[in-house]
Amino acid sequence: MADNRDDDQDIVETKNIDTEKVDYDLTEEADNTEVTEGSAKEPGKDEETDNLLNQLEASQKKAEEHWDQLVRLQAEMENLRKRNSKEVENARKFGLEKMAKELLSVRDSLEMGLNAAKAENVELEQIREGMDLTLKNLIQVMEKFDIVAVDPMGEKFNPELHQAMNTQETEGVEPNTVVMVMQKGYTLNDRLIRPALVGVSK
Repeated sequence: MADNRDDDQDIVETKNIDTEKVDYDLTEEADNTEVTEGSAKEPGKDEETDNLLNQLEASQKKAEEHWDQLVRLQAEMENLRKRNSKEVENARKFGLEKMAKELLSVRDSLEMGLNAAKAENVELEQIREGMDLTLKNLIQVMEKFDIVAVDPMGEKFNPELHQAMNTQETEGVEPNTVVMVMQKGYTLNDRLIRPALVGVSK
């Protein structure tokens, strides 16, 4: 009987050992499974991180390019502003250069006429002819620059072009007609720069 009890005790201990071994094997397998799953997830996270870093680097590079373009554009705009300012200043200073050159010939003609008038035995007709030539020269210069005389003799009074200095009774003339031009007016490129001074019929 004693031998049988010993055998039963050995069987129980053997079962306990086997159970502990099974539990250990299951625990180790579970740990290995967790490690394997964790290892499988890590490469995905690294790839996502790399993608984000690449996108960030590309965005920073593009931002730097845009900033450089903005700086260059601002510099070009400043240079353009300076050039335009210089051109406007030159136009203001030298805009009448061509007209001034044309007027020099008129002055030369006037000076020659005055010198001729001072000479002895000069004829009045010669002086008159010289003045006529000078006036024609001046008119040609003015026409080149679209300066046109306003000479409204016999026309209807136009307050936009004429300035009435007086009114007078005039037989055979309709009222509000220019019957006297005291001073011609002038336009520049169709813009009035001086009205004609006139007398108007009642």
